[in-house]
Amino acid sequence: MIIRKTREGMGNLFCCVQVDQSTVAIKERFGKFDEVLEPGCHCLPWCIGSQLAGHLTLRLQQLDVRCETKTKDNVFVNVVASIQYRALAEKANDAFYKLSNTRTQIQAYVFDVIRASVPKLDLDDAFEQKNDIAKAVEDELEKAMSAYGYEIVQTLIVDIEPDEHVKRAMNEINAAARMRVAANEKAEAEKIIQIKRAEGEAESKYLSGVGIARQRQAIVDGLRDSVLGFSVNVPGTTAKDVLDMVLITQYFDTMKEIGAASKSSSVFIPHGPGAVRDIATQIRDGLLQASHHHE
Repeated sequence: MIIRKTREGMGNLFCCVQVDQSTVAIKERFGKFDEVLEPGCHCLPWCIGSQLAGHLTLRLQQLDVRCETKTKDNVFVNVVASIQYRALAEKANDAFYKLSNTRTQIQAYVFDVIRASVPKLDLDDAFEQKNDIAKAVEDELEKAMSAYGYEIVQTLIVDIEPDEHVKRAMNEINAAARMRVAANEKAEAEKIIQIKRAEGEAESKYLSGVGIARQRQAIVDGLRDSVLGFSVNVPGTTAKDVLDMVLITQYFDTMKEIGAASKSSSVFIPHGPGAVRDIATQIRDGLLQASHHHE
C-alpha cells in the first residue's frame, strides 16, 4: 500500500516516532492535520493531542494496467500500459487525505483515455502510434493527479495484444505477401536466365554461321588457287579438268575415311562415274556462283 493510515500507539506511548528515508509521516492534532514529518526522529507528545495518522512513501512506483478495447476496424485488443508515478513531498497532505485508493483512480483514468483513443485508429495504426497513445494518457493523468499531490513521471504502452485468431490471420497475410514477392522475384530471375540463354544461343549461332561462311570461303579460295596454279604448271589443261581431278581425289579420300572408321554409321550415297560427274558439276557450279558473288 502507498498509504498506511494507522494509529501507532507505541510511538505515542513514548512520545517519539521514527520516519524512514523516502517516506513522510502525517501528524494530526486532535484528529486534524497538523504537519508533514520529514525522515528522521520526531517528538510526538500524545498528552496534547498529537498523534501519527500514517506514512506516505515518496518512492517511484509503477502500475501496469491492462485495458480491453476495440480498434476502428473492429478488432478487439488488450492494451497494456505501464504508469510510473510518485507522491510529491510538498503536497503530501493532499496525497494522503484526498485519495483513498490511488491505484484504482489511476487505472480509471487510463481506461478512459485508452478507450477514447484506440477506437479512432485501425489496428496497424494503433501499433504505429503507441507513443501518441502513451502521450495522451500521460497528459490526462498529469492534469488529473496533480490535484491529488501525485506526479506522473512516465507513461508507456508496453504491448498491444490482438485476439489470437487475429494475430494468426495477420501472420498468414504477411506470409502470403512475402510468398507473392518471392514468387515474383523467382519469376523475374527465371525470365532473366531465359533471356540470357536465348541471347547466348543467338550469339553462338551467329558466330557459328560466320565461321562456316569463312570456312567455305577459304575452301573456295584454296580450290581456285590450286586450279590456277595447276593450269599454269601443266600446259594444255583447263580449269575444268583440274577441278574434276581434285574433286575425284577428295571423293575417294572421303570414301576411304568412311570405310576406315570403326564406329561409323551406314551411309548411303550414289556411287559410280555418273554420280561423281554430277557431284563435280554441282560443286563447280557452286564455286562459280561464289566466285561471281565475291567479285
